[in-house]
Amino acid sequence: MRIRTLALATTAAALALSLSACGQEAKGGSRYRPDDGKGGTIGLAMPTKASERWIADGRNMASQFKKAGYDTDLQYGDDKVENQVAQLENMITKGHRLLVVAAIDGSALTDVLARAHDAGIPVISYDRLILGTENVDYYASFDNERVGRLQGRYLVDKLGLGKPDRDSGDTYSVELFAGSPDDNNTKYFWNGAMKVLKPYLDSGQLVVRSKQTRMNQATTLRWDGGTAQKRMDDLISKSYGERRVDAVLSPYDGISIGVISALKSAGYGTRSEPLPVITGQDAELASVKSIIRGEQTQTVFKDTRKLAAQTVRMGDAVLTGKKVEVNNTTDYDNGEKTVPSFLLKPVSVDKTNTQLLVDEGYFSAGQLS
Repeated sequence: MRIRTLALATTAAALALSLSACGQEAKGGSRYRPDDGKGGTIGLAMPTKASERWIADGRNMASQFKKAGYDTDLQYGDDKVENQVAQLENMITKGHRLLVVAAIDGSALTDVLARAHDAGIPVISYDRLILGTENVDYYASFDNERVGRLQGRYLVDKLGLGKPDRDSGDTYSVELFAGSPDDNNTKYFWNGAMKVLKPYLDSGQLVVRSKQTRMNQATTLRWDGGTAQKRMDDLISKSYGERRVDAVLSPYDGISIGVISALKSAGYGTRSEPLPVITGQDAELASVKSIIRGEQTQTVFKDTRKLAAQTVRMGDAVLTGKKVEVNNTTDYDNGEKTVPSFLLKPVSVDKTNTQLLVDEGYFSAGQLS
């Protein structure tokens, strides 16, 4: 009788798993104590205060979780993995009901998240996919490959590549920057951009004069603008001389600012030697102002208020036993599992449509003046 009972239980569990895998929604598991309902504390582990976007992300989630009936414990890891691990351990010890983690190093949290699992605490990976562990339940982010495609397409369109009047054998110089090697998003941004740029690189219309065309040659540890500035200095001095840089693929506004500083030091940014086309991401205030001034050329706007709101809805659903809305169950494999995800759409912004950021209430008109 015991054997038969176990067999029936196993069959039922397998059926439940197969049913949940068929849809685009998932339901919080019983180990998450959904009967507890609302209340308790949500741990928010953000990577750094060095970027204004992470300050805004943390603030937005704390505010929206409070409105949803929860307390929050908001911590910033100062870009130090050991800090973030210690903060998560403390949150687990305090018995927080849910962890929302924007990882500093996506592959460094396996042990601490195993502890969260053992304590019955669910985990939402926020914007940066946590790698190498089964103990991440959901992922909330933007369509990161689309971010890269928007950046690559902007370079192509701004340089006029592919147009009949530009197919006269003209070539344009481009240098490539990638994000931090320990951030899983880096490969999505890079791959998206390369899908757009590769035909022009292969045809010779675009030339990387430094020959640094692989992602591992272009990464920027911790997305640091100073590191990007030093690399751009080096690229200009070793690969350009009398030649001109026509475009720079930059995956993030902070990197773009570093790139622009190096270019200005090399004499760019004048009427006779204008700055190259330079992409970016996150629509940070300093970079939007730079775009308006005609320095940085483009950024990708990701409304983190909407991402925070979606994350709060997902977290609340997990903790109250409701269905968790996801819209991608195939693309985000962290090495141990394919993590059910909700992806928001990013938007390309340049000098022609910065008013969008005001219309959306992201910045005031006064902030951009």
